[in-house]
Amino acid sequence: MRKWTLLLTTVFGLAAAAARSDETASDSLPPYKPGKPQLGVLRIHGSNLSFHLIHLWEDNFLKLQPAIRYWDCILPSWFCGLCAGTEDLTVVGHDAWRPDLKAFEEVFGYEPLEIMFATGGYDENRTGNTPGVVFMVNRENPIPGLTLDQLDGILGAERTGGWKGTHWSTDCARGAGANIRTWGQLGLTGDWAGQPIHIYGTDATQSLWTGTIQKVIFKGGDKWNPDIREMVRGDHVNGPSDAQTVTAVAGDRFAIGFNFMRLIGKNAGVKPLSIAVKEGGPYIAPTRESFYDRTYPLVTALYIYINRPPGRPVEPRVREFLSYVLSRQGQRDVLDDGMYIPLNPEAAREQLEKLK
Repeated sequence: MRKWTLLLTTVFGLAAAAARSDETASDSLPPYKPGKPQLGVLRIHGSNLSFHLIHLWEDNFLKLQPAIRYWDCILPSWFCGLCAGTEDLTVVGHDAWRPDLKAFEEVFGYEPLEIMFATGGYDENRTGNTPGVVFMVNRENPIPGLTLDQLDGILGAERTGGWKGTHWSTDCARGAGANIRTWGQLGLTGDWAGQPIHIYGTDATQSLWTGTIQKVIFKGGDKWNPDIREMVRGDHVNGPSDAQTVTAVAGDRFAIGFNFMRLIGKNAGVKPLSIAVKEGGPYIAPTRESFYDRTYPLVTALYIYINRPPGRPVEPRVREFLSYVLSRQGQRDVLDDGMYIPLNPEAAREQLEKLK
């Protein structure tokens, strides 16, 4: 009885600490102090998932810059307004896709300015919170963690190169010799050594995790291990693909899969893995803290894109609005929205430097 009491106390203590961390995260950022009064219209494009947060920013920024007005638009493609010159900011729930960047580059001849405004969710029960990629194995698997190169070996395949933004590069090329197809190749012995690694994941054509894995793990490549078993979204017979993936790993001793922490944490048949950028560590576990400080290698983020010609200053109205978004008040709005994790001070400072 005493053991369970201690366990429950620890669990509730960790939950309370996470809540306190969220409450104080934005308070550690410098406040927005209005500069020169701004006059005019800000044209903002976003999705229906982002407009609650956008309206929080707009309402609170208006109190500090009362001469500003807004023109908002919900569009299925965020970059069409940037390319057509009908918007000032586009708010995107992930980093920009290559077709969008290519379209912008073909119109203007340079890349848009990318401003990160929040970190993707950890275990929030909210649709569209851009959760980070968490890898899991069956609970019987003794392996505690993997490096990014090991994940590349498991999930990826021989390739001639990959994408860096809109440009093809051979920097990430690798041969088939780097493939990892059995648990013995990862150092497991006994009856594990000769067993093939069974991979489960969400349908790659409809998952934002695909882009994160290709960008971070494959270093821009897009060739996958053909043996991956993709769970199809919208499967009305077998249920949501996310639940299918976790259930499959829980029922397969030799499986590995990826999903978001909310479902992984609810299934005792699986365990999340710590991830290291390189061999020797450190190995970082997926936690709310490692998401907030962005030390977890597969954490995600959300972005605002603007059109700023190279060597030119950011338009004053846009600069002031983005300075508010990255301030204590703007990140408190992110917290109040409840969908994402506010930026830590270091990340916010890095983004503010881009506005200079």
